[in-house]
Amino acid sequence: MNRLALLPLLALAACAAPPVTQAERAATPPPPPLMREAARIAAEPRFATIDYLIVDKSERLMVAYAGGQPVKAWRGLQFGDQPQGHKQFEGDERTPEGRYVIEGRNPGSAYHLSLKVSYPNAEDRAFARSYGRSPGGQIFLHGQPNGLPFGRMPGDWTDGCIALSNAEIEELWRIVPDGTVIEIRP
Repeated sequence: MNRLALLPLLALAACAAPPVTQAERAATPPPPPLMREAARIAAEPRFATIDYLIVDKSERLMVAYAGGQPVKAWRGLQFGDQPQGHKQFEGDERTPEGRYVIEGRNPGSAYHLSLKVSYPNAEDRAFARSYGRSPGGQIFLHGQPNGLPFGRMPGDWTDGCIALSNAEIEELWRIVPDGTVIEIRP
């Protein structure tokens, strides 16, 4: 990393707030219940594997469930170039909506690692066929492009997949088994 790029970070670090005293901590009201629950989940993972994923495209949010309980959330998801609407045809640049499963994994992905989503299902194929078109396929949860020096690609850039950071896809790779249901909502 360029040394000049580190200067603003060092300046911000120098402006950090002083440590909180015990008296100040006691006078601070507790966080709202949802924030406390999220902090507890982050601090104490209670799961080994995930059994259900919900992706909310409008919120750019994915929540993982284990035993019917939300256990992990990821924000800032990236989608196809046309993120609104359900994928209908090959090349429409949309991310599918509906209920699918994780049906495989690709350790040699061009996007760090990838988990394959079972799109298209029978309904997707029938719809596209009725228009004489292909529904497309090869929809994955994946990381960033191999060779990207660091960070994330800007904006929505996939052909219909769901992109996360490389660290996030590594975590999913470990905790999401094949056969996990993934529900993708508008």
